[in-house]
Amino acid sequence: MTTHQVYIGIGSNIGDRLRYMQEAVRRLDTLQQTTVSAVSSIYMTEPVGESSQNRFYNGVLLLNTALPPEELRRECKIIEQELGRPENYERWSPRVIDLDILLYNLQCFKSETLSIPHRELHRRKFVLVPLLDLANPLHPEMQRSILQLLQLCTDRSVLIKTREKIDINKKRSAG
Repeated sequence: MTTHQVYIGIGSNIGDRLRYMQEAVRRLDTLQQTTVSAVSSIYMTEPVGESSQNRFYNGVLLLNTALPPEELRRECKIIEQELGRPENYERWSPRVIDLDILLYNLQCFKSETLSIPHRELHRRKFVLVPLLDLANPLHPEMQRSILQLLQLCTDRSVLIKTREKIDINKKRSAG
């Protein structure tokens, strides 16, 4: 079984944001042949687009998974819907949970429904900063490190590092 290193952006700005994020991480960790191996700090950020909504909690997860990109995307969408996010939603609208595949094995992947690396990765401090908490990988299209992209990023939003933490429940091996 080949496993892939995948960075997932996670965010929430409705209700108990931390509880929704924790539950999404728990569900990702229970996916077949998938383990959440690291979680960044949680940052409170202003919403992008529509500003008359609650602040987001944002972070980044590192997964090790055998799932191919499209299947992982489908599983992320199922988790979002099970936690209360509508299947069709207005862009920039408030959301219970948001799961975005940012990087997958530092490879490029394009389909009708998925673009890896994430198209907005290099433009969003709320993704770049927590990603740097975990690693400083090379963006496979831009051939720049995440730190270099952060230094070039024109996003001037303010990130507030919270004291909130997402626990990673390690799977217990049988026997």
